[in-house]
Amino acid sequence: MKKIGLLGKIIIAIILGVALGSFAPEWFIRIGATFNELFGNFLSFIIPFIIIGFIAPGIGSMGRGAGKLLGLTGGIAYLSTIVSGLIAYFIASTFYPILLKGQSITTLADPSEGLSATLFELEMPPLMDVMTALLIAFVIGLGIAAIKGNALLKVMNEFQDIIQLVIEKVIIPLLPFHIFGIFANMTAAGQVTTILSVFAKVFVMIILLHIFILIVQYTAAGSISGQNPFSMLRKMMPAYFTALGTQSSAATIPVTLERTKSLKVRESIANFSVPLLATIHLSGSTITLVSCALAVIFLQGSTISFGMAFYFILLLGVTMIAAPGVPGGAVIAAVGLLESMLGFGPTMVSLMIALYLAQDSFGTACNVTGDGAITSITDSLSNIKKTLKTQ
Repeated sequence: MKKIGLLGKIIIAIILGVALGSFAPEWFIRIGATFNELFGNFLSFIIPFIIIGFIAPGIGSMGRGAGKLLGLTGGIAYLSTIVSGLIAYFIASTFYPILLKGQSITTLADPSEGLSATLFELEMPPLMDVMTALLIAFVIGLGIAAIKGNALLKVMNEFQDIIQLVIEKVIIPLLPFHIFGIFANMTAAGQVTTILSVFAKVFVMIILLHIFILIVQYTAAGSISGQNPFSMLRKMMPAYFTALGTQSSAATIPVTLERTKSLKVRESIANFSVPLLATIHLSGSTITLVSCALAVIFLQGSTISFGMAFYFILLLGVTMIAAPGVPGGAVIAAVGLLESMLGFGPTMVSLMIALYLAQDSFGTACNVTGDGAITSITDSLSNIKKTLKTQ
């Protein structure tokens, strides 16, 4: 059983949820609904700690890095993430009314309507809201960078290790059971056909968007470096397929680094940028999160304005920089923004997690493949800047 990856467990959970939800007695469905309620409450409780635990030390450590090269690499990575999110927003806003026409589940906004009631409730109120956590994380992170506080940075790094342990040992292992419960619940309520239909359409669109953003990234990299973008992209394919299997940007670093150096990038730049980008560049994950979020919103018959979407994407880009480096870590880190900015309830969050995890490996593959393009752009721009200074 240990050999089955997270994606395999999620697929099994969905299949079992649909199968058992169609004939299981009400008491069984209510047990699943109760687990979902408890898991959702715990997730809401831990989200502020995830934000502080990852963003604060991330900013503190980056602020003390290799100066201008760090700023250039981080800036390009953040821009790539924002552009990816905006492309996903515009494509989804344009095509969802066509692809998902006639498919809606208005009860998603209130799980108590149409879904089985829980056996009991246990409140786990978070100590602070998401925006407060973000502000605290920024203040601490920037403060550590400004004063070069080793003691506080050590404390925050240890706090990050604790939160990472909670994610790896509690949240991620329980996610398949959570997905099972929500699909069993929706099957009993007669909603699962619509959800699975949406899954299939959104999945295909996300993969196409991943391909499109990689072409955009390598077109930019090729234009600046004077190389054929499709030749560059072909050289990065081993990293892409390795990431499909590992579902981890960090685990793919050796292959990504070796392939990136084949793009005529200086070795010193590649050695610095690739490990950094494995943590802070999540363009593929951002595409998936934005696309899935809009799909869940569309199911309710709602939309969000460009202004709200843009603000959400800007904050999502920051959150992605510090997303936990485990399968599904990006969507866990984004839950707070989904709840506070887009008004996602427990059932909506559950669907969002299921949608995201179903293609997490493809998002990771897009992330690491794009790292080669970002590194090439960083190398070219830093070389141009160096040349101008010597003239």
